[in-house]
Amino acid sequence: MKIMRTPFVISCFLFLCSVSTVLFAQNVRKSWTLEDDWKFSKGTQEEAYAMDFDDDDWEEVTVPHDWAIYGPFDESHDLQIVAVTQNGEKVATKKTGRTGGLPYMGVGWYRRTFEVPDFDPDGQRVKLIFDGAMSEAQVYVNGEKVGFWPYGYNTFYFDVTDFLNADGSLNQLAVRLENKEQSSRWYPGAGLYRNVHVLVTPKTHVPVWGTFVTTPYVSEAYASVNIKTELEQVAEGTDVSIETLILDVKGEVVARKENVQRLNHGRPLEQFLTVDNPHMWSPETPYLYFAKSVISIDGKKVDAFTTRFGIRKIDFIADKGFFLNGQRRKFQGVNLHHDLGPLGAAVNRSAIKRQLQLMKDMGADAIRTSHNMPAPELVELCDEMGLMVMVESFDEWDVAKCKNGYHRFFDEWAEKDLVNMVRHYRNNPSVVMWSIGNEVPTQCSADGYKVAKFLQDICHREDPTRLVTAGMDRISCVLDNGFAAMIDVTGFNYRTHRYQEGYEKLPHSLVLGSETGSTVSSRGVYHFPVEKVAQVIHEDQQSSAYGLEYCSWSNLPEDDFALAEDYDWTLGQFVWTGFDYLGEPTPYDTDAWPNHSSMFGIVDLAGIPKDRYYLYKSVWKPEEETLHILPHWNWEGREGEQTPVFVYTNYPSAELFINGKSQGKKTKNKEGNLQERYRLMWMDVVYEPGEVKVIAYDDNGNKAAEKLLHTAGKAHHIKLIPEKEKVSVDGKELAFVRVQVVDKKGRVCPTDQRSLSFTVEGAGNFKAVANGDPTSLELFHKPHMRVFNGQLTLIVSPENVGAIQLKATGKGLKKGEVTIDAY
Repeated sequence: MKIMRTPFVISCFLFLCSVSTVLFAQNVRKSWTLEDDWKFSKGTQEEAYAMDFDDDDWEEVTVPHDWAIYGPFDESHDLQIVAVTQNGEKVATKKTGRTGGLPYMGVGWYRRTFEVPDFDPDGQRVKLIFDGAMSEAQVYVNGEKVGFWPYGYNTFYFDVTDFLNADGSLNQLAVRLENKEQSSRWYPGAGLYRNVHVLVTPKTHVPVWGTFVTTPYVSEAYASVNIKTELEQVAEGTDVSIETLILDVKGEVVARKENVQRLNHGRPLEQFLTVDNPHMWSPETPYLYFAKSVISIDGKKVDAFTTRFGIRKIDFIADKGFFLNGQRRKFQGVNLHHDLGPLGAAVNRSAIKRQLQLMKDMGADAIRTSHNMPAPELVELCDEMGLMVMVESFDEWDVAKCKNGYHRFFDEWAEKDLVNMVRHYRNNPSVVMWSIGNEVPTQCSADGYKVAKFLQDICHREDPTRLVTAGMDRISCVLDNGFAAMIDVTGFNYRTHRYQEGYEKLPHSLVLGSETGSTVSSRGVYHFPVEKVAQVIHEDQQSSAYGLEYCSWSNLPEDDFALAEDYDWTLGQFVWTGFDYLGEPTPYDTDAWPNHSSMFGIVDLAGIPKDRYYLYKSVWKPEEETLHILPHWNWEGREGEQTPVFVYTNYPSAELFINGKSQGKKTKNKEGNLQERYRLMWMDVVYEPGEVKVIAYDDNGNKAAEKLLHTAGKAHHIKLIPEKEKVSVDGKELAFVRVQVVDKKGRVCPTDQRSLSFTVEGAGNFKAVANGDPTSLELFHKPHMRVFNGQLTLIVSPENVGAIQLKATGKGLKKGEVTIDAY
């Protein structure tokens, strides 16, 4: 089966959309993004919506834009005295870095002009679509307020046709945003951090999210495809002709239907088409189709609309688990917050794709969009790359978690937000579940189940094909008060020791690990003695990369591996988290500045995998060789002391050698403790500098693989390793470069912390830099930063076709240079 590639899908989609231009001489459907030429300023400036407001001294920015990511970091930003109830706290304490220590609070304004070419106010409708605006957006066109949308994570739109200049002249757009203090539990970002679109349609048209494609029957022989299409600006009782083609990724027609239907009682147009021998969507084969509909009235074509979709079948079967296309599988998922590390919350497709690819390479097959509606780019990429998605809506309902959280808007806005979310993503084949909330305090209220039912019923009304879940962490409450029984799929956050109880008490006979792990670690940091321990605090404000430290409410990865492996009725897991994110620096969130980013991530804030990455890969991707040794082997001053060595591998056993001397052979032991079941651990190794060698053996005892690790010598030079040798010049793709301080032989110096400086010349510009250190206060957008344990990540933006020359320098080191081709 041919696996569809992203660039081809995009070009195919654009080709199909362009068909509408051929169909109509005037009033064509068209859309574009408003990216450049924005003016931005922080501050109240309440007259900034006015047409004649003077913004000459405002900053020029490009959208998506996050005003807060440029810092500076400061503990005074959103300093909180609170008890985090979801963490089991009962006494309020001083919280530092909880939202990343970045200045996201306050009012910000954006202004720019835009035009609608060949605007016909009588024959066209124009909408402004905001993929997300953080937050409490007030939108003005030509000095008049067109709408308000409070939730910063959701996509929303306004019909602005009647606010535009009828003569087609330039229109003034102004957007006021405000983030209040204590409105988030993590770094939310600030500003127009997702894309803004202009959509122009014929007067009679398919509205935003006006199609709904389902596959009510799927088999290898054929699939039944149901397409519902809504129309706006057309009278009740009108006879409408609709012709629909289903095309594959090659652009070939695989199904066609044309008929005439009468619009009655607000029902959409509806068609059934049959696709023979369908290519089914799955993480392994993310095949996509396109439904192209042309709508005519009285023989005149009035609109054309293309919907991308996939053919796949999902089932949740009591006692047996989750099935995709008839095959049982466990979710090997991760939670992802929306920030992109050094890029902040500003959406960048290539940065999201990089994150998803790192997760795919580890063996992940699913994403939970914690704890909010995602950027459209993420869901589109999951469609194309093959990652299942749990789209989550809210972290807060009607009862507050944060003083200025979403509870202020819940009663009036929850249904509007949920309708937008479901309609936006119900055609995406990657989406397999809706989540209506995460650890909401409402779960323990007597009437909490009523709120859950209200939200779940909205999801079922808008999309009858998918089940609903929620992340529940108060297990006693939800088992006793009917909350968990009300929701389609039981989602437990942690509390692995309660899974069996939930399975036995609840009608679903299934349990999902909606949030798991919360193991904490800092890349390249190792603490001694090595022991399994909860909520440990170290003087360096780092957590050990041996991967045996976790939070008071959580657990280690092996607990979740074993539950998935041992019980059919467990659905798998979504690990907290795939990547570190800004804010929530647990366990260093209580008066522990400068720590200001999480340590939950399997990958750090710079996008560099931690040791835990290879533990997950060894279990989740057993078909691909994994052989990883930890810790590093530069321990000057620890000579003669016990320094445990762990090996993460998909092979059942391995032998460890230190300077040629065997330390014995270890075999994974299903009868031992859970760590021994999934890790090979030599706890009594005595450190001496030199060579560490591991030989792995297969099930038959034959040598299968070998790995070497050496004590690095004195730092000698800087190595620059681009992740891609060529990058596209489209104004959005970014080049990511691993930067390492290495010895003469090119080995990473794992204890080096020196500062480096960067220059970018030629066809690109410096964009950002990050080292993954949760205590670092260095700014991401300055071209210098110290390495964290020998490494960091440099990000470059190509601007023109040609060569981009990168140079890195550091005291006492030979400079590093590399060239990247921009095409």
